[in-house]
Amino acid sequence: MAFIKQLILASVVSVVAVTGGFSWWSKQPVTSGGAPIAFTVTPGSGVGAVTQQIVAAGVPVNPILFGLLARLTQKAGRIKAGSYELKPNTSPRRLLDQLVRGEFAQEAVTIIEGWTFRQMRQALAASPDLKHDSAQLSDSELMARIVSDSSEYKGKAPEGLFFPDTYLFAKGASDMQILRQAHVQLLSKLKAAWDAREPDLPYKTPYQALVMASIVEKETGQKSERAMIAGVFVNRLRTGMLLQTDPTVIYGMGDKYAGKIRKKDLETDTPYNTYTRTGLPPTPIALPGVASLAAALGPAKTDALYFVSRNDGTSKFSDNLGDHNKAVNQYQRGIAVP
Repeated sequence: MAFIKQLILASVVSVVAVTGGFSWWSKQPVTSGGAPIAFTVTPGSGVGAVTQQIVAAGVPVNPILFGLLARLTQKAGRIKAGSYELKPNTSPRRLLDQLVRGEFAQEAVTIIEGWTFRQMRQALAASPDLKHDSAQLSDSELMARIVSDSSEYKGKAPEGLFFPDTYLFAKGASDMQILRQAHVQLLSKLKAAWDAREPDLPYKTPYQALVMASIVEKETGQKSERAMIAGVFVNRLRTGMLLQTDPTVIYGMGDKYAGKIRKKDLETDTPYNTYTRTGLPPTPIALPGVASLAAALGPAKTDALYFVSRNDGTSKFSDNLGDHNKAVNQYQRGIAVP
C-alpha cells in the first residue's frame, strides 16, 4: 500500500512538473532580439498546418508544444488566415493570441495633400504590399464600384473625392479597400466642414466648396495663409471677377504642362482656364487636406482681391490693382518700389 501511495505521489509530482514546465515555456520569448519574422497563414489551415507554416517561415517555436498549447486552450479552430509578423520577445502564448485575434502585419501607404487622383493611383500601384484589384479599371469603372447609387457624387470625376492621409492595411489587402476608406474619409471631412461653414458663402453645394478647397491646396503650402487665399477667391466670386489662378490652368493642360506657363497657355481656353472662364472649374484639381477644406468654408474676412508670391513661401495681399502691380514689380520682377 505504501508503494502505491508513493507511485501516485510521484505521478502527481511529474504531472505538476510537466504542467509547470509547459506553462513556463508558453510564457518565454520565442526570440529575444533581431528583426521581426514575417509569415503567412493560408486559408483553411488546421493547427498542424499552421505550425508547419510558422516554422517554415523561420519562427523558432516548437511545433508540437505550440499545437498542444492551441488545443489545450481551445483556440486551435479559431486561428485566422493572413500575413503576420513575429516581433522580438513574443511568447508562444502571445503568438497564439495574435493568430486568434487576427493581428495582421500592418503596412502603410501615404497619400499626400495636393496630389492629383492620378498620383494617388500611381502610389497605390507602386505598393508591393497591396493587391492591385483596381489596376485594370478605368477611373469611371473604379468610381462605379466605390460610390453608392444613392450618393450625390455618383457619376462625378474622381478628382478631389479621396482624402489624403496615411492608411494602414494588412499585407495583401486590396487597393480597393484603401480607395473606399479614403473616399469615406473625404465625405466625412467635407460634411463636417460644410456643416460648420460661414454663412452666405458663394457655394451652392459641398462639391463646389471642395473645388475651392482644391484650388487653395495648390495655391499655397502655408497653412497660415490658406484662409486669406480662400478669402481672396471668395471675394472674386462674389464680384464676378475671374479667379485667374495658375494651378487650374496647369491642371487643364494635363500632359502638355512642362513646368512653365506661357502667355499662350493663359489665353488657350479649357474648362479649367480661370483666365478665360468665370466661376469655379468643373471639378477639383487635387486632393485637398483638412486645412484647405476649413479655409474654403471659413475664409478670412478681407477686402483683398489679389495676392502674389514673395518667393519665400508667403504671399503679399492687395485690395486694389495698383498696389498689386507694385507688389508684382517688387517681388516678381525685382523692380524697386518707392
